[in-house]
Amino acid sequence: MDLSLSDEQRLLRDSVERFVRDAYGFEQRKAVVAEAGGFSRRHWATFAELGWLALPFAEADGGLGGGGPEVAILMEAFGRGLVVEPYVPTVILCGGLVAALAEGGRRSALLEPLLEGRLQLALAHAERQARYDLFDIATTAQRQEGGGYVLDGRKSVVLNAPAADWLIVAARTAGDRRDRSGISLFLVDRAAPGLDLRDYPTLDGQRAAEVTLTGVTVPTDALLGPEGSALPAIEAATDRAIAALCAEAVGCIDHLVAATVEYTRTRVQFGQPIARFQVLKHRMADMAVCLEQARSMAAYAARHWDTADAAVRSRAMSAAKAKVGQAARFVAQQAVQLHGAMGVTEELNVGHYMKRLMAIEVAFGSTDHHLRRFGSLEDAA
Repeated sequence: MDLSLSDEQRLLRDSVERFVRDAYGFEQRKAVVAEAGGFSRRHWATFAELGWLALPFAEADGGLGGGGPEVAILMEAFGRGLVVEPYVPTVILCGGLVAALAEGGRRSALLEPLLEGRLQLALAHAERQARYDLFDIATTAQRQEGGGYVLDGRKSVVLNAPAADWLIVAARTAGDRRDRSGISLFLVDRAAPGLDLRDYPTLDGQRAAEVTLTGVTVPTDALLGPEGSALPAIEAATDRAIAALCAEAVGCIDHLVAATVEYTRTRVQFGQPIARFQVLKHRMADMAVCLEQARSMAAYAARHWDTADAAVRSRAMSAAKAKVGQAARFVAQQAVQLHGAMGVTEELNVGHYMKRLMAIEVAFGSTDHHLRRFGSLEDAA
């Protein structure tokens, strides 16, 4: 696998690393997290100006035509800086679904402001009973005789919902709760009557919400794509979100390894830096090995970003998510332990990186879930 970067990819890497270095110091990040919505609108406008919001979209839609490797470059740098702007919820998940399903005027009406940084979206898909099964949907959308649909149900951990202008809601228009068919997507105004949103900060400093829909009425043109056949698009968007999070985790892991090595060189005990202790050298070597394994698997996932065969793509994403999740947990635990009690304080960034890695480890399926998923897909191949 050729992992060398093109000239354009190097320019992208340099620009995002410069942004993180100049605008995302630890104290600066704390101020951003405290802002309304949990992120900086000014930073989001900068993302638009630099073309990062347009990165994964086709040129015909006003995008830059980037793919998995380009998104991975961006997300790895975001991971190093603990960037909290909702790139994955708005651009990768919702933007990907709009690009896959919306047509005509609705498509341009959504993508144009999204790429310009004027539109925030959130995907309301997960439900409490579903665990990580994307097809387990109890929320219903009943077609009305006069046109339109009525939505009823509950959604959990809706990332970026507090700042979203619109929600993309997954609801069942046919079939039983765990059927793969009969799932549709609807564009719902966040201020729609009957939509109740209870927002909260997540462990890693981001924002999410529990969403309840009680008799929410939407017009017929709120439907994204054909009725009842949205699951393949949801699975594809989720797989791409997994690839993006794997790259972000690599950035977090990279920072923790470097910070831990530097700390052990300066922390003196028994008259010498603890980095000279053989047992700690072994631990840090294991951390470095985990970093390189995670980096390789994240690159593997990025290379399958546009794989047409859904089973092959999903198998690659599950393999990457499981391996990166294992690496994230090991490195985060070692980094915290080697920093001592300081590792879990709010004043030191190590604990914040650990929280983000733990959130990534369970997002869109835990390590155990993806190990089982990989096995089932492997058996079916």
